[in-house]
Amino acid sequence: MKTSEKTVKVWDPIVRIGHWTLVLAFFIAYFTEDELLTLHVWAGYVVGAVICIRLLWGFVGTRHARFSDFVRSPTAVLRYIRDIIGKRPKRYIGHNPAGGLMILALLASILVTTYSGLLLYAIEENAGPLSGWLGEYTAPSLLLSPSANAYADEDDDEDEHGDEDDGREEFWEEIHEFFSNLTLLLVGLHVTGVLVSSYSHKENLIKAMITGRKRGDTD
Repeated sequence: MKTSEKTVKVWDPIVRIGHWTLVLAFFIAYFTEDELLTLHVWAGYVVGAVICIRLLWGFVGTRHARFSDFVRSPTAVLRYIRDIIGKRPKRYIGHNPAGGLMILALLASILVTTYSGLLLYAIEENAGPLSGWLGEYTAPSLLLSPSANAYADEDDDEDEHGDEDDGREEFWEEIHEFFSNLTLLLVGLHVTGVLVSSYSHKENLIKAMITGRKRGDTD
Protein backbone atom coordinates (compact mmCIF):
# COMPACT_ATOMS: atom_id res chain seq x y z
CA MET A 1 0.00 0.00 0.00
CA LYS A 2 1.30 3.38 -0.98
CA THR A 3 1.89 5.70 1.93
CA SER A 4 2.14 9.46 2.20
CA GLU A 5 5.57 11.00 2.60
CA LYS A 6 4.18 13.74 4.81
CA THR A 7 5.81 13.77 8.24
CA VAL A 8 4.52 15.06 11.56
CA LYS A 9 6.32 16.21 14.68
CA VAL A 10 6.08 13.54 17.37
CA TRP A 11 8.99 13.74 19.81
CA ASP A 12 9.77 17.08 21.43
CA PRO A 13 13.36 18.14 22.28
CA ILE A 14 13.06 17.16 25.95
CA VAL A 15 12.14 13.59 24.99
CA ARG A 16 14.86 13.32 22.34
CA ILE A 17 17.68 14.97 24.28
CA GLY A 18 16.71 13.09 27.42
CA HIS A 19 16.64 9.77 25.53
CA TRP A 20 20.14 10.06 24.05
CA THR A 21 21.60 11.62 27.21
CA LEU A 22 20.23 8.69 29.20
CA VAL A 23 21.72 6.19 26.76
CA LEU A 24 25.17 7.80 26.98
CA ALA A 25 25.13 8.31 30.76
CA PHE A 26 23.88 4.78 31.50
CA PHE A 27 26.59 3.10 29.44
CA ILE A 28 29.30 5.33 30.92
CA ALA A 29 28.10 4.40 34.42
CA TYR A 30 27.76 0.70 33.54
CA PHE A 31 31.27 0.32 32.13
CA THR A 32 33.19 2.47 34.65
CA GLU A 33 32.02 1.28 38.10
CA ASP A 34 34.76 1.20 40.77
CA GLU A 35 37.67 1.70 38.36
CA LEU A 36 36.62 5.30 37.66
CA LEU A 37 34.37 6.00 40.63
CA THR A 38 34.06 9.76 40.13
CA LEU A 39 32.99 9.35 36.50
CA HIS A 40 30.66 6.51 37.51
CA VAL A 41 29.02 8.64 40.19
CA TRP A 42 28.52 11.69 37.99
CA ALA A 43 27.14 9.57 35.18
CA GLY A 44 24.73 8.12 37.75
CA TYR A 45 23.68 11.64 38.78
CA VAL A 46 22.92 12.46 35.15
CA VAL A 47 20.88 9.26 34.82
CA GLY A 48 18.90 10.12 37.95
CA ALA A 49 18.27 13.69 36.80
CA VAL A 50 17.07 12.58 33.35
CA ILE A 51 14.74 9.99 34.87
CA CYS A 52 13.22 12.56 37.25
CA ILE A 53 12.65 15.01 34.38
CA ARG A 54 11.15 12.26 32.20
CA LEU A 55 8.76 11.21 34.96
CA LEU A 56 7.56 14.79 35.37
CA TRP A 57 7.34 15.24 31.60
CA GLY A 58 5.21 12.11 31.42
CA PHE A 59 2.46 14.07 33.18
CA VAL A 60 2.88 17.64 31.91
CA GLY A 61 4.74 17.21 28.61
CA THR A 62 3.62 17.25 25.00
CA ARG A 63 0.96 14.84 23.75
CA HIS A 64 3.06 11.83 22.78
CA ALA A 65 5.41 12.27 25.75
CA ARG A 66 2.62 11.75 28.28
CA PHE A 67 2.03 8.40 29.94
CA SER A 68 -1.67 8.72 29.09
CA ASP A 69 -0.74 8.52 25.40
CA PHE A 70 1.15 5.22 25.49
CA VAL A 71 0.42 3.32 28.72
CA ARG A 72 -2.14 0.70 27.77
CA SER A 73 -3.70 -2.42 29.25
CA PRO A 74 -1.96 -5.83 29.27
CA THR A 75 -4.60 -6.99 26.78
CA ALA A 76 -3.60 -4.27 24.32
CA VAL A 77 0.08 -5.14 24.75
CA LEU A 78 -0.53 -8.84 24.10
CA ARG A 79 -2.73 -8.02 21.11
CA TYR A 80 0.00 -5.84 19.61
CA ILE A 81 2.66 -8.54 20.13
CA ARG A 82 0.33 -11.11 18.55
CA ASP A 83 -0.25 -8.80 15.58
CA ILE A 84 3.50 -8.23 15.19
CA ILE A 85 4.03 -11.98 15.04
CA GLY A 86 1.18 -12.26 12.53
CA LYS A 87 2.77 -9.45 10.47
CA ARG A 88 -0.29 -7.23 10.65
CA PRO A 89 0.43 -4.78 13.50
CA LYS A 90 -1.43 -1.52 13.88
CA ARG A 91 0.84 1.49 13.49
CA TYR A 92 0.91 4.16 16.21
CA ILE A 93 2.19 7.70 15.75
CA GLY A 94 3.53 7.66 19.31
CA HIS A 95 4.75 4.63 21.23
CA ASN A 96 3.00 1.36 20.48
CA PRO A 97 1.59 -0.64 23.45
CA ALA A 98 4.65 -2.90 23.74
CA GLY A 99 6.97 0.11 23.56
CA GLY A 100 4.97 1.86 26.26
CA LEU A 101 5.29 -1.13 28.56
CA MET A 102 9.03 -1.25 27.90
CA ILE A 103 9.37 2.42 28.84
CA LEU A 104 7.69 1.77 32.20
CA ALA A 105 9.94 -1.24 32.82
CA LEU A 106 13.07 0.75 31.95
CA LEU A 107 12.05 3.68 34.14
CA ALA A 108 11.38 1.38 37.12
CA SER A 109 14.61 -0.58 36.67
CA ILE A 110 16.76 2.53 36.26
CA LEU A 111 15.12 4.16 39.28
CA VAL A 112 16.04 1.20 41.50
CA THR A 113 19.53 1.09 40.00
CA THR A 114 20.07 4.79 40.73
CA TYR A 115 18.62 4.67 44.25
CA SER A 116 20.66 1.61 45.23
CA GLY A 117 23.75 3.27 43.78
CA LEU A 118 23.19 6.38 45.91
CA LEU A 119 22.78 4.22 49.01
CA LEU A 120 25.97 2.31 48.23
CA TYR A 121 27.86 5.56 47.70
CA ALA A 122 26.64 6.78 51.10
CA ILE A 123 27.54 3.52 52.86
CA GLU A 124 30.93 2.97 51.25
CA GLU A 125 32.19 6.54 50.80
CA ASN A 126 29.99 8.49 53.23
CA ALA A 127 29.27 10.80 50.31
CA GLY A 128 26.42 11.79 48.05
CA PRO A 129 22.95 13.21 48.76
CA LEU A 130 21.95 10.29 51.02
CA SER A 131 25.06 10.32 53.22
CA GLY A 132 23.67 12.79 55.78
CA TRP A 133 20.37 10.99 56.12
CA LEU A 134 22.06 7.60 56.30
CA GLY A 135 24.53 8.80 58.90
CA GLU A 136 21.79 10.19 61.14
CA TYR A 137 19.77 7.04 60.74
CA THR A 138 22.54 4.56 61.51
CA ALA A 139 25.03 6.33 63.77
CA PRO A 140 25.27 4.86 67.30
CA SER A 141 24.61 7.23 70.17
CA LEU A 142 27.89 8.23 71.84
CA LEU A 143 27.62 8.52 75.63
CA LEU A 144 30.67 9.97 77.32
CA SER A 145 31.63 8.05 80.45
CA PRO A 146 34.86 7.67 82.44
CA SER A 147 34.31 3.98 83.15
CA ALA A 148 36.02 1.19 81.26
CA ASN A 149 32.71 -0.62 80.91
CA ALA A 150 31.30 2.31 78.98
CA TYR A 151 34.23 2.18 76.55
CA ALA A 152 33.72 -1.56 76.17
CA ASP A 153 30.03 -1.00 75.43
CA GLU A 154 30.98 1.56 72.78
CA ASP A 155 33.37 -0.92 71.18
CA ASP A 156 30.64 -3.55 71.14
CA ASP A 157 28.26 -1.06 69.57
CA GLU A 158 30.82 -0.16 66.92
CA ASP A 159 31.39 -3.83 66.09
CA GLU A 160 27.66 -4.45 65.92
CA HIS A 161 27.05 -1.45 63.68
CA GLY A 162 30.05 -2.40 61.57
CA ASP A 163 28.49 -5.80 60.93
CA GLU A 164 25.19 -4.11 60.11
CA ASP A 165 26.93 -1.78 57.63
CA ASP A 166 28.67 -4.74 55.97
CA GLY A 167 25.35 -6.54 55.65
CA ARG A 168 23.60 -3.50 54.23
CA GLU A 169 26.44 -2.83 51.84
CA GLU A 170 26.35 -6.39 50.50
CA PHE A 171 22.56 -6.29 50.17
CA TRP A 172 22.45 -3.01 48.25
CA GLU A 173 25.45 -3.99 46.15
CA GLU A 174 23.57 -7.08 44.97
CA ILE A 175 20.45 -5.01 44.31
CA HIS A 176 22.47 -2.43 42.37
CA GLU A 177 24.22 -5.07 40.29
CA PHE A 178 21.04 -7.02 39.58
CA PHE A 179 19.04 -4.02 38.39
CA SER A 180 21.90 -2.55 36.36
CA ASN A 181 22.16 -5.88 34.52
CA LEU A 182 18.36 -6.06 34.22
CA THR A 183 18.39 -2.57 32.71
CA LEU A 184 21.00 -3.68 30.19
CA LEU A 185 18.81 -6.66 29.27
CA LEU A 186 15.77 -4.40 28.88
CA VAL A 187 17.80 -2.06 26.67
CA GLY A 188 18.64 -5.01 24.43
CA LEU A 189 14.97 -6.01 24.23
CA HIS A 190 14.02 -2.38 23.57
CA VAL A 191 16.46 -2.10 20.66
CA THR A 192 15.17 -5.40 19.26
CA GLY A 193 11.61 -4.13 19.50
CA VAL A 194 12.54 -0.88 17.76
CA LEU A 195 14.17 -2.78 14.89
CA VAL A 196 11.21 -5.15 14.54
CA SER A 197 8.71 -2.27 14.54
CA SER A 198 10.85 -0.33 12.06
CA TYR A 199 10.83 -3.30 9.72
CA SER A 200 7.12 -4.01 10.18
CA HIS A 201 6.04 -0.43 9.48
CA LYS A 202 8.83 0.38 6.99
CA GLU A 203 10.11 3.42 8.87
CA ASN A 204 13.29 4.31 10.72
CA LEU A 205 12.31 4.73 14.39
CA ILE A 206 15.90 5.46 15.44
CA LYS A 207 16.01 8.37 13.00
CA ALA A 208 12.63 9.52 14.32
CA MET A 209 14.06 9.78 17.83
CA ILE A 210 16.81 12.02 16.40
CA THR A 211 14.70 14.28 14.16
CA GLY A 212 11.50 14.09 16.22
CA ARG A 213 9.43 13.44 13.11
CA LYS A 214 7.59 10.37 11.80
CA ARG A 215 5.50 9.52 8.77
CA GLY A 216 2.09 11.07 9.23
CA ASP A 217 -0.16 8.33 7.95
CA THR A 218 -1.22 5.16 9.80
CA ASP A 219 -1.31 1.65 8.39
